[in-house]
Amino acid sequence: MESTTILASDGFTLAATRFVPAAAPKAVVVLPCAMGIRQDFYFPFAQFLAQQGFAVLTFDYRGAGASVPEKHRRSLRGLQADLFIWAERDYNAALRVAKEWQRNLPLLVVGHSLGGQLPGLLPDRDLIDGILTVAAGSGYWRHNVPKLKRYVWFMWYVAVPLCTPLFGYFPGKRLRMVGDLPRGVVYQWSRWCRHPDYVVDGKGRLIRDGFDRIRVPVLSLSFTDDELLSRKSIDRLHGIYRNAPVERRHIAPADVQARRIGHFGFFRPEFRTTLWRQAQEWLEQCAARNAGRWPHLQVRSA
Repeated sequence: MESTTILASDGFTLAATRFVPAAAPKAVVVLPCAMGIRQDFYFPFAQFLAQQGFAVLTFDYRGAGASVPEKHRRSLRGLQADLFIWAERDYNAALRVAKEWQRNLPLLVVGHSLGGQLPGLLPDRDLIDGILTVAAGSGYWRHNVPKLKRYVWFMWYVAVPLCTPLFGYFPGKRLRMVGDLPRGVVYQWSRWCRHPDYVVDGKGRLIRDGFDRIRVPVLSLSFTDDELLSRKSIDRLHGIYRNAPVERRHIAPADVQARRIGHFGFFRPEFRTTLWRQAQEWLEQCAARNAGRWPHLQVRSA
């Protein structure tokens, strides 16, 4: 495990971590974070993948985790970010750095929640050879699980519009909601979560073009006991990947001899021999199909 940094296209420095396998890697994996989650949450799974022969890159979006500048450590007020910036500058920079690091190998993405929602917004999406989504679905609030609907209604229609202008950012830690988020991020996320099509542009139109251009294999791992997302929300998101071969595995805890998985449980080490092995096998198959695709790739600097 090696701490490193990623320079986004606008010069913003992101905290990142590389996991290097002992032998020559079979592919490089980018592991973007879910909303409000730090990259270190994914370290056990990243270490597992490295042990299986994958080079892995994790990172924090600007304004999150270790990618918070010193002047914003006490408050995110004034930090400029939204979901397009997170995708087009931060996530995309991670793709480019991963490809530069392992330029002759297939590049795979394991996107947890938000990480599986943003690939269609990435300018360099064509670098990706396969996408594995984990508990990723549309965040439209009416498609959340029934128990959550009152909570998310309060968040989008009361907490965000009242607290964000007051603090200059969303004080999620104080409210015990998601975590602190930059103003632009939470406002855009709120617009998405209040729109039936979810991933929409500034005029409320579904962003189809970027997702239509994704034609690589997509594997969706979702869970029957997800406390946030319904099966409908998961299906709606993966329906956007209209031109990609999408495989969907909706897994019950009993299927893997577990009492609970939920929205975040996949990344617990207890699933090393079950869910993690499923992911490993699919990633290996994807890597094998794309071996030799990038023999002489030259990647311009981000």
